Amino acid sequence: MKLLKPSWVSHNGKPIFSVDIHPDGTKFATGGQGEDSGKVMIWNMAPVLREEDEKNDGIPKMLCQMDNHLACVNCVRWSNNGLYLASGGDDKLVMVWKRAALIGPSTVFGSSSKLANVEQWRCVTILRNHTGDVMDVAWSPHDVWLASCSVDNTIVIWNARKFPEMVTCLRGHTGLVKGLTWDPVGKYIASQADDHSLKVWRTVDWQMEANITKPFSECGGTTHVLRLSWSPDGQYLVSAHAMNNSGPTAQIVERDGWKTNMDFVGHRKAVTVVKFNPKIFKKKQKNGSSPKPSCPYCCCAVGSKDRSLSVWLTSLKRPLVVIHDLFDKSIMDISWTLTGLGMLVCSMDGTVAYLDFSLDELGDPLNEEEKNSIHQNIYGKSLAITNTEAQLSTTIIENPEMLKYQQERQNSAQANAGTTSTGAESSAPKVNSVMNGESLEDIRKNLLKKQVETRTADGRRRITPLCIAQLDTGDFSPALFNSAPILPSGSSMSNQLPPQLNSDSSPAPGSSLGLRPGPDAMLTSPPPSGASKVLEDNKDGVKSSLLITSASKIEPMKALDSRFTERSKATPGVTAAIASTAGITPLDSRPKDAVSALKDAKAKEETSSDSEDKMAAINKNLAFGKRKGELLMEGGEVVEKRKKGRPRKDKMTAAAAQPFTQITPPSDREPSRVAPPQAPTVVLKLPTPSAQKAFSLQVSMEPSVFLEVENEVSVVAGSKLSQLRCSRDGRDWNTLLPSSVVVAAGSRWKLLQRSHDVLAVACEDRMLSVFSSCGRRLLPPIQLATPVSALHCSAHFVMALTAGATLSVWDVHRQKALVKNESLLSVLSGSDTTVSQSLLTQQGVPIIGLSNGKSYCFSSSLETWTLIADKGDSLVQCADFRSCLPSHNAPVSSGPLAAMQGRNLNAGRLASRFSSTPHHLQQSMTLAFLENQLAAAMTLLSAQEYRYWLLIYARFLVNEGSEFRLRELCKELLGPVHKSAASSWEPTTLGLRKRELLREVLPVIGENLRFQRLFTEYQDQLELLRNK
Repeated sequence: MKLLKPSWVSHNGKPIFSVDIHPDGTKFATGGQGEDSGKVMIWNMAPVLREEDEKNDGIPKMLCQMDNHLACVNCVRWSNNGLYLASGGDDKLVMVWKRAALIGPSTVFGSSSKLANVEQWRCVTILRNHTGDVMDVAWSPHDVWLASCSVDNTIVIWNARKFPEMVTCLRGHTGLVKGLTWDPVGKYIASQADDHSLKVWRTVDWQMEANITKPFSECGGTTHVLRLSWSPDGQYLVSAHAMNNSGPTAQIVERDGWKTNMDFVGHRKAVTVVKFNPKIFKKKQKNGSSPKPSCPYCCCAVGSKDRSLSVWLTSLKRPLVVIHDLFDKSIMDISWTLTGLGMLVCSMDGTVAYLDFSLDELGDPLNEEEKNSIHQNIYGKSLAITNTEAQLSTTIIENPEMLKYQQERQNSAQANAGTTSTGAESSAPKVNSVMNGESLEDIRKNLLKKQVETRTADGRRRITPLCIAQLDTGDFSPALFNSAPILPSGSSMSNQLPPQLNSDSSPAPGSSLGLRPGPDAMLTSPPPSGASKVLEDNKDGVKSSLLITSASKIEPMKALDSRFTERSKATPGVTAAIASTAGITPLDSRPKDAVSALKDAKAKEETSSDSEDKMAAINKNLAFGKRKGELLMEGGEVVEKRKKGRPRKDKMTAAAAQPFTQITPPSDREPSRVAPPQAPTVVLKLPTPSAQKAFSLQVSMEPSVFLEVENEVSVVAGSKLSQLRCSRDGRDWNTLLPSSVVVAAGSRWKLLQRSHDVLAVACEDRMLSVFSSCGRRLLPPIQLATPVSALHCSAHFVMALTAGATLSVWDVHRQKALVKNESLLSVLSGSDTTVSQSLLTQQGVPIIGLSNGKSYCFSSSLETWTLIADKGDSLVQCADFRSCLPSHNAPVSSGPLAAMQGRNLNAGRLASRFSSTPHHLQQSMTLAFLENQLAAAMTLLSAQEYRYWLLIYARFLVNEGSEFRLRELCKELLGPVHKSAASSWEPTTLGLRKRELLREVLPVIGENLRFQRLFTEYQDQLELLRNK
């Protein structure tokens, strides 16, 4: 152990009451007495850790000094994500600080010019409620709440997502409250006061869980603070100032029954502060010795008025180290680094000391997986924290239906109370209990859809942890990572969830079926993170469950079921799912064969960093994956490996291809962006695939429809013939075409309970032919103006994108064109912009994704290109609608809009935590964003997504109190109550009945008592219409 007292850390000789090390370990804050005010100072950690940095004048020691507190500062605490610093003082205020953009060094007010602030920290909110000095502040495990306690005998819980909103005030102490600590699991908060008691409060209903008085009966109110601490495994709570046989101790309280059988003894005067190391340790193995199973243990530091410090390991009966006379006055606060090896201690004499431990002294810290297994064993399922709005509203409820919705809301909150606590306006995700291992847990509203549950041999349930990669913002938002257990980096879940493919489903982007994604073939364009997506077969449709595992080192998050993990800087790179739904066929306009895609994935030879390119490249090659499928491609030939005794149809089903997956013929080289012009007049904007000797395509699985193309089978009268062979359920047909086939596509659709297949092929002579699965021509041969660049089939629609940047869509069933040679030149702005992705929805709406991050769809009704997604859109980055997401079991939005926005949207939702936009501006941006989403879903004719965004939009209007917009929305959905000839109101939109939608919106309105008149008005009119 090394001990250092940096003399330069001082408040000009005035007392330092509090110290806290930043989660990333680069800086620390001190709080105490200034000249004539309270003082908060932020210091650089580097000169403390390294002697050469201390001697180097170029490295600043003090980073910032804040003198805003009017009186002495008693406590400073960093939030778990490191974005905020909270300070409480004798001026009865709690101030929350955030780093501001650096304008340049500014001098400290009233000082000589030498003292310059290197960083700018500004007070973003002042929390006023206490009527006496604030003694301690504490952030809840994932920064949902901030708690503060005061000599006014109260503890105030603030909503950390909506400062300065107060959640509740805990009253019960009859003396000055001098210390607070949150249970790392988030279920309790404990407080200690001069009334000889330690109280534990539940976060579910903010009621008292336990009142512990016995060890404190002999104590006097002699200490300035009583900083108690909870162990990182959540099992023990250690108090400050307790007495045992008239001797000062630190009392150990067990979580199990709040028993007080043990204590830390030895200090000569009252204990002022206790602080647990954030890590759990195990005994260090001697080199070469076989590892012996040893019990994990925790480490705890105790500081006292006797000016000495002791460090204890829970595995030892005696302290690991005791340092006497470390200071001249009482120890006031202790803070550990997140690595668990460093500790800062401050004293009333105005000095601080740094202690540096080694692994040999403390032991080996457990990694995340081991820590998780401990938590799984102790607490079982993860606990998420939510909280009903203002607990008991004082508004009189006038409408019995309104009462029903309010009660339903409270009941659902109480139903979860066993495993869950309740959150401010349901802004934190809620967790559903598992019944007989059947029900889903909506852990992460928009990312994680299902929990993977296994049973051990003795019948215990185990939730498999899923890993979530983080956001590329240099910080992360714990609020969004609630209750998501963490997997060790690089592990994959695909072995536990065998993919089942539904005949209605579409390719899962970046699916790990058959392709082992290499670091470059991922959905992320920032540093590599693996993503595997699994589609499961469901009776009622396709529900996709998503697992994201990161190939890069995953920094632990302060998530709930990773429980006491490190607060740390986020790993760059967002891995977000691009949700895909039935009938979307993502296709890269630059085709590649499966083998080269596999090689590319390994060799990282992708020419474009655009994530859609990679996604589509993987997509196209799914059918030739080597792990699950039995199809291999060698030198452009399709070879089938036959296994003995296994029928061919099984193999077809086993091939990891999706019904509508387009397999583009393998090309020997990456096609150039601009192909050489064939006619002197036309400039070819888009790359074209080159013809192969042979290739094949799986159109659907049940029944198995397989299309094989062989070019240049024979030469007749100087023209080379190509053969098209299709097999459906063992019945084959073939036909000849007078030119080489370049690209093929197929899809399946249902009419009157019968399924039909559409097969389209485009040839080198620019002819497009469309067949049924029985070989009939469905359309006469269509002559394209320029060679084809991409071809799609979806339901009974065929879409051709040509190299001349024109797009056409035909409805095969009705034998008519929906989009006629529409030029892309209006959207291909700039010379280097090209098409990176194209797809056709089940409704026949064509979508084009460009390399500049924008996605457009062509609206047949408006006859124009409309923007549906933009990676650079600031509205997406700042929109914050987390609190409006649907609760349990609501299907996550999936559809063409989600497919185009997926990655971007999740990034935006996470980024919104960091955007420093003021609330009113963020509110307007969110509103504009949600209205854009509704319009885009309408243009894409995506009914499911329209309904999804409509409900989020309604909930946002309810939360923000926008009555005019809400009334207008209800009016549009209700329509005229009495029929009139002049009315142009349509009763349905995208096939959804508007009044049914209104019935879904009303319960959302019913959750806010402000709108009960509006609720009653529209509910009465709906009843009136129903009875007509």
